[in-house]
Amino acid sequence: MIKNAVMIIAFNGFRDEEYDTPKKILEKSGTKVTTASTQTGNATGKLGMTAKVDIALKDIKVSDYDSIIFIGGPGSYDLFDDPLTQGIARETVKQNKILAAICAAPGILAKAGLLKGKKTTCFSGVSYLLVKNGANYTGSGLEVDGKIITADGPKHAKQFGEAIVAG
Repeated sequence: MIKNAVMIIAFNGFRDEEYDTPKKILEKSGTKVTTASTQTGNATGKLGMTAKVDIALKDIKVSDYDSIIFIGGPGSYDLFDDPLTQGIARETVKQNKILAAICAAPGILAKAGLLKGKKTTCFSGVSYLLVKNGANYTGSGLEVDGKIITADGPKHAKQFGEAIVAG
C-alpha cells in the first residue's frame, strides 16, 4: 500500500484534472499526499485551479515517499531539462519506488534516461521525445511497466490514480 506520495506540479500551468483526480483517489485510499513544485505558495493550474505547494523540489527526500508522481500541463515542459527534477526521478527508480507521470510529464522521465525499453505513453505532442530516448511508446491511455506508470492525459487521470494506488 502507498502510504506517502509526492505529486510534483509546475508552479504555473499544471493540468488541473491530472492533479486533482489522482490526488483525491490517493487520499481516499489512505495515502498522505504532499504537493511539490519549484517553490512553495499557491500554484496555478492551466484551467485556473490553485494548489497549495507543501514543499519545494530542492527539499524532497525520495526515501520519505512510496511514490513520486509528475503531473503534466504546459508548465511541465519547464521541468524537462531541470537537473533537480531529473535527479528526483532517477533516485525514485534507484530506490525501487513507484514513478508515475501523466500527459507531457513523461518527457521528464525520458530526458532523465529512465524510459529506455519501457512500455510507455504520454500526450502525443511529446511522444517523439520518448521514442528519441528509447521508450516503447504505445499511444494508449495508460501503461504500467514494472514500477513506472504513464498516462496520456486528463481523460485517463482516474485510471492513472487507480494504477498508482494498485502499485
